Amino acid sequence: MTEPLTFERLKDEARKGTIDTVLVCMVDMQGRLMGKRFHVSNFIESAYQETHCCNYLLATDLEMATPEGYASTSWRAGYGDYAMRPDLSTLRPMPWLEGTAMVLCDILDHHTHEPVPHSPRRILKEQVARIEAAGYSPMMATELEFFLFRNPLDEIRRSGYRDPEPISGYNEDYHILQTTKEEHVMRPLRNHLHAAGIPVENSKGEAEAGQEELNIRYAPALTCADHHTIAKHATKEIAWQQGHAATFLAKWHHERVGSAAHIHTSLWRAGGNAFHDPRRKYAMSKTMRHFLAGIIAHARECTWFFAPYVNSYKRFAKGTFAPTKTAWSVDNRTAGFRLCGANTPGIRIECRIPGADFNPYLGQAALLAAGLEGIERELEPSPPATGDMYDNPDVADIPRTLQEAIDALDGSKMLRRAMGDDVIDHYRRCARWEQEEFDRVVTDWEVARGFERA
Repeated sequence: MTEPLTFERLKDEARKGTIDTVLVCMVDMQGRLMGKRFHVSNFIESAYQETHCCNYLLATDLEMATPEGYASTSWRAGYGDYAMRPDLSTLRPMPWLEGTAMVLCDILDHHTHEPVPHSPRRILKEQVARIEAAGYSPMMATELEFFLFRNPLDEIRRSGYRDPEPISGYNEDYHILQTTKEEHVMRPLRNHLHAAGIPVENSKGEAEAGQEELNIRYAPALTCADHHTIAKHATKEIAWQQGHAATFLAKWHHERVGSAAHIHTSLWRAGGNAFHDPRRKYAMSKTMRHFLAGIIAHARECTWFFAPYVNSYKRFAKGTFAPTKTAWSVDNRTAGFRLCGANTPGIRIECRIPGADFNPYLGQAALLAAGLEGIERELEPSPPATGDMYDNPDVADIPRTLQEAIDALDGSKMLRRAMGDDVIDHYRRCARWEQEEFDRVVTDWEVARGFERA
């Protein structure tokens, strides 16, 4: 990786003329980068301290609509400003964009300059602080699965998103020949991210035509979420630059497998993995057992943070490597939670529920909140499940619909204690708006099925 882009180094690059633009970005509820492009001279002069944005950026949907029902902002309140405070520790080059650097911001109330509690980055920071107060440091990694298509996004959009053609013609899971054909996208993606200070480990073909996976080295939880968000953004931009489209939609076609974003988690203490205890079965420490029991006990309540859209629930299908049950297992990919690295110092939990469409800050925060609940209450997990989990009647189902997940989120006493009523109510409104928008639309499937025969 390149050396970190410090503020002093940015000044040097500006003087040399190698950097002229700084992207000043926040993360919205959907996990996207929003913000402004500053001329580097203005950023160095003043914007490195603070800039502003409309507070509707944390109260919109994917279409940037402005639904009613949020306590934090509304038409009645006039949609005022938030302050965006750059976190200079996140300053980095954007090598795939000429002369460009970027920085992530924390979001503050414009009047009080207090952190906005429902900002995704703030929500994760709060849960990390709670874990750290208990004596642990959360280390996490996310996998990014996505599809590449032959045609560019603008062309696919003009076609009404009908029948986009994947970049390959067959399942390319671990397939070296087929992924060689895609190196004009994946090689610059790996190299540019590496040059941006994001420790890419590898990419590979995934279990469908045109499906890719990008793996980034584990890191402290907040850094992990930052890496995930920047990498997802870079994937879309680099694919576009090469004349292709990339999508992180959880399920783009009912006959294709979906795209996941599994979360790997361990807690560290005194420089070592607190999940590891070689004296115990599988080398699972008591801390790990309690954490695991907590995330299983509260999996249904947390599911909206892993699967935020109507489409997200189409991914949970038997025989697709997407889980349908909240069980845990030892190295079994049909379970919602998989024990990885059993009997090694690298032991960890993989949460397989999130789709590629999730916001990593929110999903990671929910997972940490549930795990901490398990530690504090000293919960114990059931024995690991074995065999094909899809047909296991003894294990609770993951919510099967968005509405089911909304109800579980709304009624979660654990999440309300961990995140606060205002935060949960804010995201409950976000979730309900998504359901309301879907419910009012007549789909192509309904018309084709019933136009003549109903």
